[in-house]
Amino acid sequence: MADDSKPVYLRLREVISASILDGAFRDGDMLPSVRAFAVQQGANPLTVAKAYQSFQDDGLVTVKRGVGMFVAEGATRRLRTMERTHFLRNVWPPVAAQMQRVGLTVSDLTNTQDA
Repeated sequence: MADDSKPVYLRLREVISASILDGAFRDGDMLPSVRAFAVQQGANPLTVAKAYQSFQDDGLVTVKRGVGMFVAEGATRRLRTMERTHFLRNVWPPVAAQMQRVGLTVSDLTNTQDA
């Protein structure tokens, strides 16, 4: 995740996304409080609140007033779809171009015995 050119709230969003996609938080699970997550990540609570708000704006988390924030039902599936789309549109094309330049194939990547 160490892309220092990105705003902190986007980097925090990536941490939360990875936690959801990796199964640390499942649909319906409560997320850490803004303060707890800020302490855990060494971030400003207002920045964490902005990251959480972006998830709420996307419908990926829900708020239960006085209780906390929860991963919305279907959020994992929707987040996985969003991440796949981002990967295929933005990450994969330069990787594929670099592979072509250096003569790598997908089978070269899956055959790690030669590495």
